[in-house]
Amino acid sequence: MTDQYAVIGNPIGHTKSPLIHGVFAETTKQDMAYSAIEGPLEPEGAFAEVVRAFCVSGGKGMNVTAPFKLEAFAMADERSERASLAGAANALKFDDGRIVAENFDGIGLVRDIEVNLGVSLEGKRVLILGAGGAARGALLPFLAARPAEFVIVNRNTTKADALIKDAGASGSVLACAYGDLETMGRFDLVVNATSASLTGNLPPLPPTVFSPGSTAYELVYGKRLTPFLRLARNAGVRGIADGVGMLVEQAAEAFAWWRGARPQTRAVIDRLTVPLD
Repeated sequence: MTDQYAVIGNPIGHTKSPLIHGVFAETTKQDMAYSAIEGPLEPEGAFAEVVRAFCVSGGKGMNVTAPFKLEAFAMADERSERASLAGAANALKFDDGRIVAENFDGIGLVRDIEVNLGVSLEGKRVLILGAGGAARGALLPFLAARPAEFVIVNRNTTKADALIKDAGASGSVLACAYGDLETMGRFDLVVNATSASLTGNLPPLPPTVFSPGSTAYELVYGKRLTPFLRLARNAGVRGIADGVGMLVEQAAEAFAWWRGARPQTRAVIDRLTVPLD
């Protein structure tokens, strides 16, 4: 019998996940089907009912996208360390009626940067904008890559400080406000983990954080040259990227978790890439 998987979100019409996992299944010769489910926003508890119904019907796993990552985490019976730090799940596995929660966003991001872009993080100065769910999910994978310094900038430094405390991080991990960046010098990697680019906005980021040898990474994908990437390019940055590689890499991690086979990602990334111009 063909194993059933799905992605759940709302809205869901834009999702690339069925295409991505369809290619993965074909290339790894897995007998599985993958669909998209538009989850209900109300009433309270309706999302959990849909997930449990999919599980009871024989579903093997689900990807979870906005706005349900917090609910998916809350309803799980078991949670990984990454998911626990993020307080959110982007993948679920159903194991004998139990729901196991994972978060592959951060590990997908780091893999895209280090493997696909060829940018080693070891010994580098890294700046991440925002202290929300995306930053929380990325913190542990970034620290595992051993940067020399990891700085979280946020309008609310209390939120950034809390993230560092929750992770048990210290030493080379710092929190600051945007106004502090004027005196902090240049960074090797700057990651925009805020939602500002979704609305065409830009965090109050001074261009002095960039150098021509920096890499600027935008988590939003498919928006071409966002205000953040434009700021970086105007500052002379040669290495700019959006989040399409992260999208595919986190999907590959979930696929390997479910199926025990890690697919190749390069061809899928190339297929989904939108030129940054």
